[in-house]
Amino acid sequence: MRRIPTVLAALGCAITSSCAPGPVTQGPDDARSAFPVASAARVVRNVVYAQYGERRLELDLYLPSESSHPRPVPGVLVVRGGGWQSGDKESFGFIAAHLAESGFAAASIEYRTSAEAPFPAAVHDVKAAVRWMRAHAAAYGIDPGAIGALGGSAGGHLVTMLATSAGVSELEGTGGDPEASSEVQAVVAMGCVCSMDWNDPAVADFIGAPLETEVAVTKAASPGTYVSRRSAPLLLLHSRTDPVVPFELSLRMEALYRSAGASVTLTPVDAPNTHAFWNETRYFPEAMDRAVAFLRAHLAKGE
Repeated sequence: MRRIPTVLAALGCAITSSCAPGPVTQGPDDARSAFPVASAARVVRNVVYAQYGERRLELDLYLPSESSHPRPVPGVLVVRGGGWQSGDKESFGFIAAHLAESGFAAASIEYRTSAEAPFPAAVHDVKAAVRWMRAHAAAYGIDPGAIGALGGSAGGHLVTMLATSAGVSELEGTGGDPEASSEVQAVVAMGCVCSMDWNDPAVADFIGAPLETEVAVTKAASPGTYVSRRSAPLLLLHSRTDPVVPFELSLRMEALYRSAGASVTLTPVDAPNTHAFWNETRYFPEAMDRAVAFLRAHLAKGE
């Protein structure tokens, strides 16, 4: 079982940015409005997937048509962004619905914000959500051996943690279903905050302390720390001119994956000066087409 190092050096190639990966401002081409959840969609809402004392965390499960997608189907965890500070499980509901229409059982989750509980709380939450999906797979017609994850921005960070940190006991948490594995078989990270080593207010809030005073925690919260040959296949989608989260972070993650001999694809998205391209009507179809193709290749049997 791998464990978080207690003495850690700062990551190389420090990144500086004056922009926080915070809440996305959506304009008139808001994809959530242009691609709404269909009224006939099969959605199981407000399912409790983890509990910490009185705090309950919920997800909405979007299911594909049984007639067009015979069971069992692959499962995908969908994790919204918002700088670890804002958003809810409805934020990425339109993405989960699109995945369901494409043949996946997609769970759009809420997780604890950095104001509620700093790292590793949100990582504990996404791992608990994977465990829930695997433990309840039979009830919803999900293949427990084919579970992936998709996230954007801060959500991209959290799903990349899923891709790389399987087996790290300190990151599992006690959110529920301890008998199930939190390992995933494929991950799509969009506009990924793939490293914690640049001085950014949202990152400091997520860590729970100034970065310069918490070098060990900063590295422990970085997905690249755990990359190995057994890391889950990873698709990185990122605008080269992202004004919020530097494209360099995805380049570095790609390099770490390649060095370890793990499967990785970095696809630049032609979305000039745009961070959350998945929220914009003009970029949403291409992003989802690439995500669906990747997830099918790694999760869907017989395709």
